[in-house]
Amino acid sequence: MKKPAALWASFIAFLAPMMLSNVLQSLSGTLNNIYLGHMLGVDALAAATVFFPVMFFFIAFVMGLGMGATVLIGQAYGAGDTERVQSIAGASLLVTLSAGVVIAMLGGAFAGHLMAALGTPDNIRADAITYARIMMLSMPAFFVFLLATSILRGVGDAVTPLWVLALSAVIGLVLTPALIMGWGGLPRLGVASAAVASLISLFAALGWLGFYLRVKGHPLAPNATLLRHMKFDGRILALVMRVGVPTGVQMVIMAIAEIVLLGLVNRYGSDATAAYGAINQVLAYVQFPAMSIGVTVSVLGAQAIGGGRLGDLGAITRTGLLLNLLLTGAGVLAIYVFSQAIVALFITSPEVVDLTRHLLQIVLWSVVVFGMSIVFSGMMRSSGTVLAPTAISIFAILAVEVPTALLLSAQIGLDGVYIAYPATFCAMFLMQASYFALVWRRRAIQALA
Repeated sequence: MKKPAALWASFIAFLAPMMLSNVLQSLSGTLNNIYLGHMLGVDALAAATVFFPVMFFFIAFVMGLGMGATVLIGQAYGAGDTERVQSIAGASLLVTLSAGVVIAMLGGAFAGHLMAALGTPDNIRADAITYARIMMLSMPAFFVFLLATSILRGVGDAVTPLWVLALSAVIGLVLTPALIMGWGGLPRLGVASAAVASLISLFAALGWLGFYLRVKGHPLAPNATLLRHMKFDGRILALVMRVGVPTGVQMVIMAIAEIVLLGLVNRYGSDATAAYGAINQVLAYVQFPAMSIGVTVSVLGAQAIGGGRLGDLGAITRTGLLLNLLLTGAGVLAIYVFSQAIVALFITSPEVVDLTRHLLQIVLWSVVVFGMSIVFSGMMRSSGTVLAPTAISIFAILAVEVPTALLLSAQIGLDGVYIAYPATFCAMFLMQASYFALVWRRRAIQALA
């Protein structure tokens, strides 16, 4: 069993670069939205915002697969089985790349239908379709990008993803305004500038990642050994899917719920849509500590299980809960204090700024509660227990979030959509904590990998 000081050191060493990585991953999207909102106007921001839940829907599969691969790789790495680590990574990469190619081939053709189904306002629909098509063409690279950063964390490497995401963010920072304004002889691409910059940054970051891992002799370097493992292995994929599919299904349900909620928001016009986009950007930064802590709990828990250190699991959970209270709580407090300046980064219209701040105040505090539920579900997933945590989350979304949004929006308007978020987070926390304490802790825990 690790001593408390050693556990805290391991936790912080893994958590700190991952939090920075998540911030940088979102930074590219944030900067794009700032550029669009300030250089092209609120309608341009709204056009890009419409694609957010659609993209979330498409990447749900790879996020679930990545979680499954991370848990299994963590257990194999904790047991010192490098061959097993490469087998899991290779099989997962093959499936992920294949899915990305399919979405790229089909997605562009149906972008118009998707935007129409979402009830996209007429004044932004054409730009929204263009943006969506380019983003869906980038899915193969984006899927590999997401999975690569996930499996690297499974072997305890949270630093390399940080450098990859930093490179991607810097390229986006430079390219997006250049393509908006046509600097250096580049074409002026309008709303599509952000999507094109994202695509270019993904390919550049992946190229650098492959080169860096090979130079370092990393166990997950894209070499002949890893390529040999990129094959359909039914047994490995069954284990990955056992953990990943329920998580992916949960993400799909969340994406569908967001699409429903966005449809409700769109009824209130493009200003409400722009406010929705800004709120998602702000909430992403507040949720990153919570999400990062949840992943850290899963990885450290999986490595402890693989290494036979079951006595560490309780301490890892308690550490995650305390860090969530401190870090996520600090982020929430900071945004409450500086909400005016933060929202003004995205939106120039005073009326939309006021609307966005008001809606943020409704939902922001509940992110701390959300983080607590993520810690409990993350620890349970580290052992391969995924069905119950996933069922709880899906139940909260379908039985609390969507009905609350539909009912309250009909009664009190746009505020009702946002009240649904804290209602869901609180219900999710109570159910996850209860299952963890009353059921999971009493079960025997064994390694899957």
